[in-house]
Amino acid sequence: MNIDIPEGRNAIEYVWGEMVPGIGPAAANFSLSVYSHTTLGLREFEAARLRIAQINGCLFCLDWRTDRDGDKVEDGFADAVAAWRTTDVFDERTRLAAEYAERYTLDHHGLDEEFWDRMRARFSQAEIVELTMSLGSWLAFGRLNRVLGLDAMCVLPGH
Repeated sequence: MNIDIPEGRNAIEYVWGEMVPGIGPAAANFSLSVYSHTTLGLREFEAARLRIAQINGCLFCLDWRTDRDGDKVEDGFADAVAAWRTTDVFDERTRLAAEYAERYTLDHHGLDEEFWDRMRARFSQAEIVELTMSLGSWLAFGRLNRVLGLDAMCVLPGH
């Protein structure tokens, strides 16, 4: 852990809620709104989220699975995300979401017209903006948690 947490305090609640009260709660609300207000399908949402988690190395993000009314992606989905170029279990939207996440994270300057033509053929303008905002949230906050060492302090319920 790269931040001192008072004895007996929850690291995530302390850092995100109390250390920087003018920023932390607003950031947390943005992060939560990505999950609460998305219109994206679960598979493309999770493909993008997991690809960024894989690149960031955030332990909590890698372990998390988005739940929509009891529906989650199948076991082995994370492996398919890592192999997004060749997996046979993705439709084009899911594959494109994983590709966008990777390129957004590693080579955003390389997003060329050919890529955008494929995106516009499969996603509406609103979906592209929503996915892009989600990518920004996951990249920033997953990386923040990883860099500060908070990701090892987060524990999923039941773990």
